[in-house]
Amino acid sequence: MAGTEQRDNGRGLWYGVAAYGMWGLFPLFWPLLEPGAADDILANRMVWSLVAVVLLLIAQRHWGWIRPLLRQPRRLAMLAGAATVISVNWGVYIWAVNAGHVVETSLGYFINPLVTIAFGVLVLKERLRGVQWTAVGIGAAAVVVLTVAYGQLPWIALTLALSFATYGLLKKRVGLSGLESLAAESAFMFPFALGYLVYLEVSGRGTFGHTVAGSYGWGHSGLLMLSGVITAIPLLFFGASAIRVPLTVLGLLQYLAPVFQFLIGVTVFHESMPPARWAGFGLVWAALALLTWDALRQVRADRAARAAAVPRPAPVEAAPEAVTR
Repeated sequence: MAGTEQRDNGRGLWYGVAAYGMWGLFPLFWPLLEPGAADDILANRMVWSLVAVVLLLIAQRHWGWIRPLLRQPRRLAMLAGAATVISVNWGVYIWAVNAGHVVETSLGYFINPLVTIAFGVLVLKERLRGVQWTAVGIGAAAVVVLTVAYGQLPWIALTLALSFATYGLLKKRVGLSGLESLAAESAFMFPFALGYLVYLEVSGRGTFGHTVAGSYGWGHSGLLMLSGVITAIPLLFFGASAIRVPLTVLGLLQYLAPVFQFLIGVTVFHESMPPARWAGFGLVWAALALLTWDALRQVRADRAARAAAVPRPAPVEAAPEAVTR
């Protein structure tokens, strides 16, 4: 049993690495969809995400969650809100990557845990420990330093962090799995995305199904369709990981994606990193290191408390020796 559980945890770890690794490599994919504009790419991603997720649901014969959901208007409203904010997140991310701001997109996902903590205090009325307050303060200082470094608020990073934190809050309240949530959100986005693709086609700005000599061919349309698949597959890996490894491990794995994005921005796209920008990122990393240390310390303390609360069996008195004859 112990060996089976260990192997399952090992698979879960690799599933998590695969999920966050794929998300971290996304900056290499979106430039392949040029000369499609960000709005064209986003609309195609929404449409083909629904196609991909429906095929996955058919393969798994996983439909039982839909009918109960349709009878809950409050959850449907929250899903519509989640679909809206993730559309903003996707759109800004695709535009930023193709406009040469990969490093700033990584910053958005680095500071996302800090924004999530702030949401916990402001929205859920959670109480923070001292170390968490310190980490949030360091994160706020990092935003100030980066504002000076950029000459303006790092709006791309802040938009990505705020939209994704809002998305996470709504998903937490809805309580659907990753695949179910993506299916519902894609269904909400689909009619708008499809209508926008029709508009792009009529206005002559759409690229799907077109070829332009010397610019792009049918492979471009194939890549646009693939955007739906690469949206769904990491979610499957994430779901498989989430049920096999502790949340603390998932919390640490989430940093893989922005690390990959940062490295791609610096080493592949050669984005500039002046000293002031390094200082701002250094503050963000210091805040995340504090959060990680505090989370691991809290896990150990909780385990010790649970172990102390388990009643120990009373010592068994030795039976009297039998009298020999």
